[in-house]
Amino acid sequence: MHRSLFVLILLFHFVGQAQNEQNCNCCSQNHRAFDFWVGEWEVVNFQDGSLAGSSVINKEEGGCVIRENWTSAKAYTGTSLNFFNAQTSEWEQLWIDNAGASLKLKGNRVNNKMILTSDEFTKSDGKKYRNRIIWTKNDDGTVRQLWEVLGEGNSTSIVFDGLYRKVQKTKNR
Repeated sequence: MHRSLFVLILLFHFVGQAQNEQNCNCCSQNHRAFDFWVGEWEVVNFQDGSLAGSSVINKEEGGCVIRENWTSAKAYTGTSLNFFNAQTSEWEQLWIDNAGASLKLKGNRVNNKMILTSDEFTKSDGKKYRNRIIWTKNDDGTVRQLWEVLGEGNSTSIVFDGLYRKVQKTKNR
């Protein structure tokens, strides 16, 4: 009697799990392409290892949105909303910070890199530029974020180059 009850419970579990996966709107491989960035991170400057800040990145809205909450070492904060747009087959990011700035990016994952680029814009010098941010999933579990401004004639300047390292959770004893 107990064995058949156990088998029945297992059957309901697997049927329920299969139904949940079928009903999941954002469970495709494309929707999971940026999951390597999800976590709680300490972020250091790539060049010298100094503390740049911290970032908490969660999946929300049934896994359809990746939300970043950034705090720099100098009290600068910002939030990004990231999602795979199934209509355009591209990832999109909207960044908003406590300085009132915003940034819109779009692109896709290529191998171990998520590469997102802004639309072209013109600076006060009259030249055209684009923002490009590349997140690289490293073999050791870290993620490198390289933000560049690409200009005319192959000119490039680096805005931010950081290394995300997972925060180790300590167990209460």
